[in-house]
Amino acid sequence: MNRPNLHWSRRKFLGLSTIAFLASFAKACTPAASNSTPSLRVHANQRFLITADGLPFFYLGDTAWELFHRLNRDEATLYLQDRASKGFTVIQAVVLAELDGLRQPNPEGHQPLQNDDPTRPNEAYFRHVDYIVDQAEALGLYIGMLPTWGDKWNQKWGNGPEVFTPDNAEIFGAYLGERYRDKPIIWILGGDRNPETELHFAIIRAMAKGLQRGDQGRHLITYHPVGGSNSALWFHQDDWLAFNMFQSGHSEADTPNYEMTEANYGLQPVKPTLDGEPCYEDHPIGWNPDNGWFDQFDVRRAAYWSMLAGACGHTYGNHNIWQMWQPGRGPISAARTPWQEALNHPGATQMGYLRRLFESRPYTELVPDQSLIAGEPGEGGEMIRAAIARDSSFAFLYTPMGKPIQVDLTKLKGDSVNASWYDPRQGIATSIDTFRVDEPSASSTTFAPTTNGRGQDWVLVLDQAGHSFPTPGASGA
Repeated sequence: MNRPNLHWSRRKFLGLSTIAFLASFAKACTPAASNSTPSLRVHANQRFLITADGLPFFYLGDTAWELFHRLNRDEATLYLQDRASKGFTVIQAVVLAELDGLRQPNPEGHQPLQNDDPTRPNEAYFRHVDYIVDQAEALGLYIGMLPTWGDKWNQKWGNGPEVFTPDNAEIFGAYLGERYRDKPIIWILGGDRNPETELHFAIIRAMAKGLQRGDQGRHLITYHPVGGSNSALWFHQDDWLAFNMFQSGHSEADTPNYEMTEANYGLQPVKPTLDGEPCYEDHPIGWNPDNGWFDQFDVRRAAYWSMLAGACGHTYGNHNIWQMWQPGRGPISAARTPWQEALNHPGATQMGYLRRLFESRPYTELVPDQSLIAGEPGEGGEMIRAAIARDSSFAFLYTPMGKPIQVDLTKLKGDSVNASWYDPRQGIATSIDTFRVDEPSASSTTFAPTTNGRGQDWVLVLDQAGHSFPTPGASGA
């Protein structure tokens, strides 16, 4: 979140014997397995994620980068319970954390490594991580686990120090993979850094290899890059990369994150994609409070824009929560709200409404389709986005500023279409009417929301009449 070159100085005596030793040590310390959170895989259409049971998995993430490092057990439990209650499914957290995570101990007084050596993990520290992972699992949450923040392998900024080589990255990866093999984990490499040298690439690929060695390939792996960057730029062809992650970031208002979603959507081989760090709620725009602050509308728009451009899910973030800021801690980039208070910022609840809407339809059948929009889609922060089911049985269209939408209803299946407005601020659907698709006006039917302007965004839901879809945002898809 905050904004060199390595020399491979460690001898290669840390080979397979060391990997085997640490893997055995991790196995002995691994918490008991549970079936409450099934393993994840990529959908057959290569666009979305599903559980091992074949059920759609909506990746709704929250950035809690400092969770393992800064929260005690009671605080971590409170945080996880809150996020589970709001509908989040993935908690993105870092083992070797950003904010002096190697030297500053966790609330129990433990550092993660002995002498900053990735081949010598501190068991006491990892028992704390185990506890939090277990609490998440009990609540049905997955941990998007970053083995390390990027400053530990590419210290362009931050505390560092750089401690990774390809050898010890593989060893550390194998240790984590074995320890959390039977836990609800999604591995996230990178940590707000881009690879810039051959050594960087070697470290990342070695860590991925170690993770897969340790967990026997049970968990998905992705990569979290710097703001404005995209895992697909470097690793799309790598077999270990199960889905792409990009970071649209915090540098400016109205960032069209759907453009990166679209770009990834068109790549071969086909892989799912999502925005793993969009603008944070209560974050100063461009890191400067004089520019104003991202709010609930900004985070909603980023979510709907990306989802309707083909994303498999979305990550929310709150500037105070990622760093677990509270009075007495130096605020990063003008953090101003204690994290426990920030839990109740409205954008987080509204992410749950997003998930509810998509899960009220067979959303894994959605494909982005701007041709649904018969008129102009708008520009800048007013851009309207649209997606339709593969069988044309339903469609979603999002208007960020409440501008009227001209729709070609003939693209939907059947003789008639039921239309509804879904309010992403309140999670409430309102029926509009039923429209015949054989009428002359059907190819350019205008729908106007009841309110408009900044913060008055709406989702137009179109369903094939006679289909047994539930009310938008209700369960039962």
